[in-house]
Amino acid sequence: MFEVLVFVYENYWRGDACPAPEQLGRKLSAQGFDADEIREALHWLDGLSLATQGIQLIRHADETTATVSIRSRSDEVVPQSPNSIRVYSNAEQEHIGAECLGFISFLESSGVLPTGMREIVVERAMATPGEPLTIDELKIIVLMVHWSTGLEPDALVLDELCDDTDTRVAH
Repeated sequence: MFEVLVFVYENYWRGDACPAPEQLGRKLSAQGFDADEIREALHWLDGLSLATQGIQLIRHADETTATVSIRSRSDEVVPQSPNSIRVYSNAEQEHIGAECLGFISFLESSGVLPTGMREIVVERAMATPGEPLTIDELKIIVLMVHWSTGLEPDALVLDELCDDTDTRVAH
């Protein structure tokens, strides 16, 4: 499934540029992807689309950071307290894994992953098969959430998310 998601990310500039699921499925099939992988990826992308429908992006004046708010059913912005702490359930800890939860925390503390988007990343991570999630799979999920919202991370963060850490040489 993740190979399909990477293909979609690399070939469609933003989520709204992606074709309808039926047409996308045909294109993916023509590229030689397995029918089960395509079906799984399309289902996952449908869930991503539903999860990002209520997102409201608010850009700060300096254009370097964005706040993400998720609207409630009553269409009111639900703010998160700056002193709040995210506690992960046992199922989330088992499925996502300690390394990935640490990476989510790193992204959040560095301002790359606002709290609203963090929740979408966690929800989409929980919707993936297999456990625990690998760090490379989590990076794909983070990229896909950014892709779906139209919010592109800065170049250094994008490099970190796209970099192959297995072949990285420390200086």
